[in-house]
Amino acid sequence: MTNCYITRNNYLEELTGPEPGCWVSLVAPGEAEINRISNKYNLDIDALKAALDADERSRIETEDNYTMILVNIPTIEDETDKELYSTIPLAIIVVDDAVITVCSEDTPILRQFANGKVRDFYSNMKSRFILQILYKTSSLFLAYLRNIDRKSDNVENELHKSQKNKELIELLKLEKSLVYFTTALRSNEAILEKMLRLEIIKKYPEDVDLLEDVIVENKQAIEMANIYSGILSGTMDAFASVISNNLNIVMKVLSVITIVLSIPTLIFSAYGMNMNPAGMPFSQSPWGFLIVIVLSILISVIAMLVFMKSKMLK
Repeated sequence: MTNCYITRNNYLEELTGPEPGCWVSLVAPGEAEINRISNKYNLDIDALKAALDADERSRIETEDNYTMILVNIPTIEDETDKELYSTIPLAIIVVDDAVITVCSEDTPILRQFANGKVRDFYSNMKSRFILQILYKTSSLFLAYLRNIDRKSDNVENELHKSQKNKELIELLKLEKSLVYFTTALRSNEAILEKMLRLEIIKKYPEDVDLLEDVIVENKQAIEMANIYSGILSGTMDAFASVISNNLNIVMKVLSVITIVLSIPTLIFSAYGMNMNPAGMPFSQSPWGFLIVIVLSILISVIAMLVFMKSKMLK
């Protein structure tokens, strides 16, 4: 899908086609759309397709007629039962008379610009537009990190009650999301540091301050991701130890019960052998059967009391 926007009289207007000073937004574009924009602005097709590769790394490419800034932005995978946060590439291509963004899916970052919800956004102020996108990206990272922290607290509370695999798998998904975020944020950090030396960012004096704000936001997101990742990893290790300890307790109790129940079995097995009854204790007594039963129960009770006194059942 291709959309074109331009700022006129401080208002954002949607165009039917590209114009000088406009913003061209490509969201999951097809081959025909990529070829049309490539021919319009004399761009390399591989540059337009770079953001469509989910494994593409963050980088800056500078050619004679364009500059491409490729960063990773956060996203939510909705196809899973529980929300899994991941990252996707976003390409910002700056040409002489336009800014082109390419992304594999519709993202809240660009949606805010398209809906006119970003203050001081002008499509013709290209360097500021780039920095505003990067600032919104860092802010969205922070918002999703807070959601991950909140979800991990909820799962931890549920895990206290149920201790099922479902909650552990949910924690694993959150930890996986944090790994994606940390990797993307560190890649973006290198891009932001490099942008300090780009001439395109120095067109407007206040843009340098905005870039520094973006770097601060990105560093804060990295610190939060590292903190939450450490907490989540420690939580999973702690609950794994709790589950392992509970299993050991259950196995210990079952072993004690097995030993106690084996005592009557041993006695009854001895009396069940094909031997001369004259040599068996209580075999001549009319109360012999009852005596053997009571004696077996008594020995089992004594064994149980011994185990309880030694705290084997606690």
